[in-house]
Amino acid sequence: MSNLTPKQEKFCLVYMETGNASEAYRQAYDVREGTKESTINRKAKTLVDQSNISARISELRATHAARHSVTVDSLIADLEADRQLAREIGQPGAAISASMGKAKLLGLDKQVIDHVSSDKSMAPLMVKLVAVDASG
Repeated sequence: MSNLTPKQEKFCLVYMETGNASEAYRQAYDVREGTKESTINRKAKTLVDQSNISARISELRATHAARHSVTVDSLIADLEADRQLAREIGQPGAAISASMGKAKLLGLDKQVIDHVSSDKSMAPLMVKLVAVDASG
């Protein structure tokens, strides 16, 4: 950590948590009730623009990204390992769940429904509906 005051450090931490510089300023600097929003926004922007503050925010972002480096590839690998384990221990339901998790992650879980209307005037028109499973 660079030469930040405790309030500046708190500002950086709250900014990382909320993604909102004005809210970080309110929490770190105990803003009095009635303070104009424009004043808070200006002071928050001034802080974010300071080189030592922006460097600390960048440092926190890098640490956060490394700690939470989850990618589609890593999720697919985890789900495949889970699917294989479920098959090995005879848990077909869990294997199917892992397979469906992979399908959802890759966007392959859509149901395509072809429908032809019984209305003779609409007979030449075919409607294709795509339903996405929203159950999570």
